[in-house]
Amino acid sequence: MYGINQHCIYISFHFFVLWCQTQGENHPSPNFNQYVRTQGAVTDQLSRRQVRVYQLYSRTSGKHVQIHGKRVTATAEDGNLYARLFVETDTFGSRVRIRGAESGRYLCMNRKGKLVGKPNGRSKDCIFTEIVLENNYTAFQNAKYEGWYVAFTRKGRPMKASRTRENQREVHFIKRLHTGLPPFPNTDQSKPFEFIRFPSTRRAKRNRKIT
Repeated sequence: MYGINQHCIYISFHFFVLWCQTQGENHPSPNFNQYVRTQGAVTDQLSRRQVRVYQLYSRTSGKHVQIHGKRVTATAEDGNLYARLFVETDTFGSRVRIRGAESGRYLCMNRKGKLVGKPNGRSKDCIFTEIVLENNYTAFQNAKYEGWYVAFTRKGRPMKASRTRENQREVHFIKRLHTGLPPFPNTDQSKPFEFIRFPSTRRAKRNRKIT
């Protein structure tokens, strides 16, 4: 009798294991890599924007990217006002918007692959993905036109994005600190600290007790 019960328990446990395996096949584990990629492509509407300030040094022209009105070039010297860029986060990942501190215009890419400066950077063609390369340079891929990168020639002229590749020198940049005044994104000028002066008061004389 004891042997029969032991055999029944073994069979029941075997069927339980098979049932667990079947449930695992019907409900596969979630793909977290896909989840991260999906969430990284969604604009974050709730969190406060993080703003970084730097210059973009072009590997080919040896100068810095500047947004001067609609025109975008890589011909600015170190410390040029138009080379100071405000880089605003768009998602939890590495997608950003790049705005010229002096011009107030955003770096964007039109459907022909040309870089232009726009006053409004809300559209997807004004969003770029920062890609840190193996050689420690940074490339910027447009979020709307996948495979199209920000690139400049040796003379600092923007290249047609449809002809760019990640391994080209023309798409490689170095992020550098600006050498000018402290680059805060707000336009309010700091006010000197003022002391508050209160009217002087006389201290009451303490009466001594006569013993």
